Amino acid sequence: MGPSLIDLLNVRVVGSGKKVLVLSHGLGTDQSVWGRILPYFDRHYKVILYDLVCAGSVNPDYFDFDRYSTLEAYADDLINILDSLGVDRCFYVGHSLSSMIGILAAVRRPNLFSKLILIGASPRFLNDKDYHGGFEEGEIEKLFFAMESNYDAWVKGFAPLAVGADVPAAVREFSRTLFNVRPDISLYVSRVVFNSDLRPLLGMVKVPCCIIRTQKDVSVPASVATYLKDHLGGRSTVEVMNVEGHLPHLSAPALLAHHLNKALSR
Repeated sequence: MGPSLIDLLNVRVVGSGKKVLVLSHGLGTDQSVWGRILPYFDRHYKVILYDLVCAGSVNPDYFDFDRYSTLEAYADDLINILDSLGVDRCFYVGHSLSSMIGILAAVRRPNLFSKLILIGASPRFLNDKDYHGGFEEGEIEKLFFAMESNYDAWVKGFAPLAVGADVPAAVREFSRTLFNVRPDISLYVSRVVFNSDLRPLLGMVKVPCCIIRTQKDVSVPASVATYLKDHLGGRSTVEVMNVEGHLPHLSAPALLAHHLNKALSR
């Protein structure tokens, strides 16, 4: 028998509150991305942190390319972790890829979630005839080609764009965790994410949602937050942070903590 999912995905439970708060990171980062957010919440919540299987902090030998060919397997992992820890209800904060994971998990197990808080969320990154996801097919293929031909050079170019704010420490930190991901896994998961389309499922999400977006995000146009609000099946709100970039937990943690607190108290 191999290690349990709890060990494999470096699950940590921090804090002493009664309410449970799950922090789930996006592609190219790991749970360390929440380091500057955690102190705002660990006194009032029991906070669950874990690494997605595609994170650089997880042994890449355990990345099963067949199993993780769809996002459903990531939702399975999340539900399995919560069940293993005996969690029957939680607040869920998901960034980017993890916002998609939260949506899938909430469709399957709505009673597990009091609220989803989705940062930099998108149900579909590709443009469609009546939908602006932000990317054309050709642009995506160029991105994959750049990742495949010289991953290091791609990271150096992509990290500042994604951070999108003049915060060198955030660029360094995002570069570090991006470099930690094995390039073939990074490319594979990026393909899975860009091929995913969660739009047909949005109406099935009955859990209240708060969508948090920044003023300008290279990965997600502002119109996507409105689309989510209009199509999610439960009560949903949009919070706009007065900063730019796709990684506000790295570039503006205090401001993000303020918005998270607001979302959690409603």
